[in-house]
Amino acid sequence: MAIVTIIGAGMMGSALAFPARENGNEVRLVGTHLDRNIIDECRKSNKHPKFNKVFPSGIKYYQIEEVDEAISGADMIIGGVSSFGVDWFGDVILPKIPESTPVLSVTKGLMDTEEGRLLTYPEVWEAKMEKLGKKLSINAIGGPCTSYELVAHDQTEVSFCGHDIEILKKLKSIMATDYYHISPSTEVVGIESAVALKNGYALGIALTIGVNQKNYGIDSELHFNSQAAVFGQAVKEMYKLLEYQGAATLENMSVGYGDLYVTVYGGRTRLVGILLGRGLNIDEAKAELNGVTLESLVVAERVARAIRRAGELGKLDTKNFPLLLHVDGIICEKKPVDIPWEAFTFTYTK
Repeated sequence: MAIVTIIGAGMMGSALAFPARENGNEVRLVGTHLDRNIIDECRKSNKHPKFNKVFPSGIKYYQIEEVDEAISGADMIIGGVSSFGVDWFGDVILPKIPESTPVLSVTKGLMDTEEGRLLTYPEVWEAKMEKLGKKLSINAIGGPCTSYELVAHDQTEVSFCGHDIEILKKLKSIMATDYYHISPSTEVVGIESAVALKNGYALGIALTIGVNQKNYGIDSELHFNSQAAVFGQAVKEMYKLLEYQGAATLENMSVGYGDLYVTVYGGRTRLVGILLGRGLNIDEAKAELNGVTLESLVVAERVARAIRRAGELGKLDTKNFPLLLHVDGIICEKKPVDIPWEAFTFTYTK
């Protein structure tokens, strides 16, 4: 039996308590300063307020002031914060973790730099730790997995990525179940880039659903031609960006494309994309989804900014990214949805 401490009681971090506990591990779920009500409810009912299913019995719940106690003796730490908590997790939590305790993050996203580079969150955290003279094993989860379906035990296959394959195998042994299947990979940049990139592109695909609802009525039958066309363009642009990251392998792409698929069909990114497609501007869409965390907007903006900067430096051709740059224009400049269909076409001769 291992001791698994999860820091961040959001939906995905909390969902991982199910396989962790059902494997016979001791599980400690720690809420951030934003999760007080969640932890209070978990202590009261053994149920996350956004899940339909109660937690397995025996999980221990902690408020953030008790985080040191929850970390003590843990065999692994799962970082369950959203991308908005990246700096907090790196500045406040990681320095508390012993160097012998591996970290596994569920947070998906990228940071852009002045040089037009895209950094994964593990890279950002490792740089913070290096400044402190500390070396942690920082690993991450990537792949198609929604929290509520993990709770429901729907069959799921993800990747645990990190630098040390033996540590990844250990983490897999702690977390893998007959419904939660794990592929260890030392391709951190590739996996983390792929699963972050899908956010902006899933939003782009969801735009077509909203456009069709606007044109034919909210209850009209779904139109799949337009979704498929944008999906195809998303795949091409994601591949180009993985090439830019030096990580365009079949394994990385399959993880990213699988995550793209599931994000189009369920979740917050789909909702905001549909609302934008119906004609709402970004402020109106955010108001409609009051209280919903929209990490996809942050990722799309950062990647688009990196593309433009890399274009200025001659590292990328911005003409290869019409879909993401259009999404960025909708988000950052409140441009109307006008999907650049003809920019997706190409001429190919063998």
